[in-house]
Amino acid sequence: MNAELVMEGWREQGMRRAGGASGKATATQLLSAANRSIGKPCMDVAAGQDLARLLAAYEQTQAALQEMEQEMEMLLNSLPLAKQLSSAGLGRVTIAVLLGCAGDLSQYAHGKQLLRRAGLNLTERTSGKHKGQIKLSKRGDSTLRKYLFLAVLNLVRHHPDFKYWHKQNQLKGMTKLKSVFKLIGKLARLVIGMVQRGETYQSKLDVTAA
Repeated sequence: MNAELVMEGWREQGMRRAGGASGKATATQLLSAANRSIGKPCMDVAAGQDLARLLAAYEQTQAALQEMEQEMEMLLNSLPLAKQLSSAGLGRVTIAVLLGCAGDLSQYAHGKQLLRRAGLNLTERTSGKHKGQIKLSKRGDSTLRKYLFLAVLNLVRHHPDFKYWHKQNQLKGMTKLKSVFKLIGKLARLVIGMVQRGETYQSKLDVTAA
């Protein structure tokens, strides 16, 4: 094999950024290491059997995951609320986690309540290390907290409005991380606002002119 064939194999497996100069350099290094390998030229029978069992378990797990994703897709398609949330740029997994961990969003009066549910609200922490410092409480659903964070990371990369807000925050002197946490609060307010009004997300920014 050569570097081009290695990169082509990566692409077929769905690897992102498999090409380019860095991808070719990595493939070349991999081939060079393989040429210097002193591994056994053939496998023991037991090792081959172990590998076959591992591959069978992998395929079984992949099939189970695919089945779960299809069930999740069918369930979300039956929920009008899922359509509302997807209009804000949220992915299927994020929506499923949001509805599963946060419960009935119509019972929330403000985005701050959703942040508190996820442990993303600010609170004063006093201890031996932190005396009177304002920190995230982290007293909430860790899964919800994780996926809200990941959702905003994705939004600032792909959603025009969030990309604009993220850029403006940094122009005001915020670090990237601080801007992300600020936008988590904005996302929480948008989500609860849409649910309360029964509306889908409508951008009010002319981000093309900004």
